[in-house]
Amino acid sequence: MISPVRDEAQHIDQTIRSVVDQTICPVQWVIVNDGSTDGTGAIIDQWASQYSWIAPVHRADRGCRKSGSGVMDAFYDGLERVTAGNWDFLVKLDGDLAFDSRYFEDCFAEFDADPSLGIGGGVICHEVEGSLKVESTPRFHVRGATKIYRRECWQDIGGLLRTPGWDTMDEVEANRLGWNTRSFPKLTVRHFRQTGAADGALKNSIKNGIGSYICGFHPLFVLSKSASWIVQRPYFVRSFGLLYGFILGYIKNVPRVQNKSSICYLREQQLRRLSLRTTIWK
Repeated sequence: MISPVRDEAQHIDQTIRSVVDQTICPVQWVIVNDGSTDGTGAIIDQWASQYSWIAPVHRADRGCRKSGSGVMDAFYDGLERVTAGNWDFLVKLDGDLAFDSRYFEDCFAEFDADPSLGIGGGVICHEVEGSLKVESTPRFHVRGATKIYRRECWQDIGGLLRTPGWDTMDEVEANRLGWNTRSFPKLTVRHFRQTGAADGALKNSIKNGIGSYICGFHPLFVLSKSASWIVQRPYFVRSFGLLYGFILGYIKNVPRVQNKSSICYLREQQLRRLSLRTTIWK
């Protein structure tokens, strides 16, 4: 299990406690402190002194939060430190989560029941007005905060991209290669931050737009998605940010995903969805 974390002193203690209380604990958990300026590093070290399978890695502060590629840089730094060779599943886990003690046991039961399941994980919940609300997501998609990869699938897809959109293209490539990917609606994970909250609504939507460009999204699909966001709060902000980021990718000639087969598959699925045909979405 690998956790890239930055400035999570407020929440990481609860995440680590959730993991050590599991009925199935990881053979190794590399927690990468990605240049935190709060007490995150000290908390990680304290827990690592109690559990030999927790391995802390401390990276220098780059001076800012670097969405997408920054997370992947930290993730791969952690992956290089993995010494356990006898693993069946690889988990990417954020440092601001909490979940039931049977979470991983129940997740692995889903994998056992479906040998073609390559990527899975629970659904993300946020506290809204005193109660937990499940974050809406397509069934084939697993939020980047909690992803479980079957070893064979991980090897087939060749790992993760070091760019925004990594947590979409992994599933697209897995589906293209014949693997199933899905969230487990009965297994909930409490996320202490709204998705994208660290960047704010506008910056997060611009990041999504750039990520959509990098991943090769079809322009018609992005336009349709942007139109659907106009009536969602904060009104126009997310819609504008998505389109702006997508167009910015063209203007700045941002490097795109090089796997043409994966992009063709993704665009075909998006056009099928726009025409109300069967897709990986349903």
